[in-house]
Amino acid sequence: MKALVLASSSPYRKALLERLGLTFDCASPSIDETPLPDESPEALVARLAAAKASALIERYPDRLIIGSDQVARAPSGEILTKPGNLDRATRQLRQCAGQSVCFLTGLTLLNASNGQTWHHIETFNVHFRPLTDEDIEHYLETEKPFDCAGSFKMEGLGIALFQKLEGRDPNALIGLPLIALIDGLRHFGVDVLQEAYCRSKRVCSR
Repeated sequence: MKALVLASSSPYRKALLERLGLTFDCASPSIDETPLPDESPEALVARLAAAKASALIERYPDRLIIGSDQVARAPSGEILTKPGNLDRATRQLRQCAGQSVCFLTGLTLLNASNGQTWHHIETFNVHFRPLTDEDIEHYLETEKPFDCAGSFKMEGLGIALFQKLEGRDPNALIGLPLIALIDGLRHFGVDVLQEAYCRSKRVCSR
């Protein structure tokens, strides 16, 4: 199997990829994530996922590189990225309260040795509960999700903000859609179940 690199410094994406039991390295791609003028959410996540993967080609010329990026599209059409601080997170959750918000996650797999790529955009709809300012204050002060698009942590207390989730893979809300990733890995000849089986046989034979 070609060695993998996750183009991310996110502990959330790292934890998700570890669930597949694959051996991989992590590296920060250090790119400018500023949206372009009039760029749609779909175009933004596709561009940034590809840019993150491409940024590591020189450092990992023989690897299969995984790039991923996520934003949310508010009902107003505004792109919601990582808030970075309490004030912006408060504004984001006020916008989302009682509304349906679409989260988009771009995913790119890049074979650095020959430039072959595989791209996907995963969508997931989140229906937020009506939230009071007190609800928002209590949540943000408790979990401090300032490095998460949409200002919540799906894997934590963020679930208390929602009425309903719609989509095929809730892992996308954490930043890495594993179902789509498994499809992409298969495209490059990596069978996750086969790899797991082979590892278990090696362990059992020791």
